Amino acid sequence: MDEADRMLDSGFEPQIRKIIEQIRPDRQVVMWSATWPKEAQAPAGDFLKDYISTNTGSMNLSANHNIRQIVEICQESEKPQRVIKLWNEAAPTTYNAANNNNKIIIFVETKIKIEEILQIIRNEDHTATSSHCDKSQPERDSVLKDFRNGKSNILIATDVASRGLDVEDLLYVINYDYPNSSENYVHRIGRTGRCQQLGTAYTLFTHDNGEQAPI
Repeated sequence: MDEADRMLDSGFEPQIRKIIEQIRPDRQVVMWSATWPKEAQAPAGDFLKDYISTNTGSMNLSANHNIRQIVEICQESEKPQRVIKLWNEAAPTTYNAANNNNKIIIFVETKIKIEEILQIIRNEDHTATSSHCDKSQPERDSVLKDFRNGKSNILIATDVASRGLDVEDLLYVINYDYPNSSENYVHRIGRTGRCQQLGTAYTLFTHDNGEQAPI
């Protein structure tokens, strides 16, 4: 039995096609994914013949009702101070002695932004770790280990961390940059509010994000 992860929407389609081309035709292929986006449906149809499809839960995109969603409208230049304000508001809950394992993820669009926010955090005497696509898998695993065990309570990441990441005590998600789709937004904020816990998602929304505003 050959197994292939159907994360085609994450840019792995060429690699999966190469694997499929090199394995024997008399095979059984099992493909699975946490999501089933349109970008993955057509390529998966090329790989699977006379297949059975099963899913758990609703196929409709919806946010977890345990997550409080807060959207703040601001200018791009105001984002650094807005994030500092959010940290200061969260700090009494997130970093007191009784809750020193609570965590925050800050999502940004580019790795350049990650470096900018890391500097802001250092200026505020916080420590943080980061994850993006230029880091190797062992590096990402090490970052995630430090984040899970509380060695670093702030993770700054691109969408590489928006899916499949399950971390306990993650109380806050901050969308420093608004995601490029509603699906990415739902997955980002879904890192908190897991296992029936409550979570909070803050999103900084600028004029440039106007086209993505709900009607």
